[in-house]
Amino acid sequence: MREEQKQPSLKRFFRKRWVFPAIYLSCAALIVAGALWFQVGKQEKSGENDTVKNGTAQQENPAVPVNETVENIAMPVLDPNAVQVKTPFYDDNASEQEQEAALVFYDHTYHPNQGIDLVRQDGKTFDVTAALSGTVTKAEKDPILGYVVEINHEQGVTTVYQSLADVKVEAGDTVKQGEVIGKAGQSEFNKQADIHVHFEIRKDGKPVNPIDYIDKPLTALTDKAEDNAGTDNANASEEKNVTPSDETAPSEQSPAKETEQTPADDNKTSPSDHEQDQHDDASSYKTPDASIGMARA
Repeated sequence: MREEQKQPSLKRFFRKRWVFPAIYLSCAALIVAGALWFQVGKQEKSGENDTVKNGTAQQENPAVPVNETVENIAMPVLDPNAVQVKTPFYDDNASEQEQEAALVFYDHTYHPNQGIDLVRQDGKTFDVTAALSGTVTKAEKDPILGYVVEINHEQGVTTVYQSLADVKVEAGDTVKQGEVIGKAGQSEFNKQADIHVHFEIRKDGKPVNPIDYIDKPLTALTDKAEDNAGTDNANASEEKNVTPSDETAPSEQSPAKETEQTPADDNKTSPSDHEQDQHDDASSYKTPDASIGMARA
């Protein structure tokens, strides 16, 4: 007993069953804590590097790269100052004089111009460029329109280039804004324009006046389409608000007027006949020129 009592107290301590498990658990806890501390420190350092780089503060989660700019619709030429509009766009709301200037005479018929025809001031040919970046959907020769190129863009916008002398792109090609796609030439459809390029902008298949959207983004076309849709809906709702009583009121009054007429008035001209003659005279007086009528038809 005395010898056992003389053994170091450390040995007696390690003989206890709970000592070694406690040591193992403590070591494991230290290792896990050290790993967590190392990981947190590394993340903080990485965050500092992302926040401050090259002496300038940056966002931790950058959004769209700053070098991506929004394109504005450009004239389809290298030098817009070197060309002029030969045949303007036919606008239904324009004056008769402006509409007459926007007519193209072909095959004994006047056709409203669905785009603009651009020519050089000296009458020479010139390079035709893409007004916007996009994908070429058509690049082929037409016997009447010359070489035709169509480029599809975002938001349902398509640009059309006609009367080209040649093309430098194919269907399926991706082109950048300002890239040369061909040269201006002549077409059978608009011989009066000589050497020119016919340029169209279409929104969801409907042609719009290119002059109204030069140097503007595609969102201008989208906003215009939404405004037109809102106007159409408003007009439709106003038509629906017309009550049946308003529509039937004139027809209900007409029989009463007929019963008030006497036989003595048979040899006289009725007011309604006089008004009809005036209406016919006014209609014949306001008849437009035959060429304008054909174009509107």
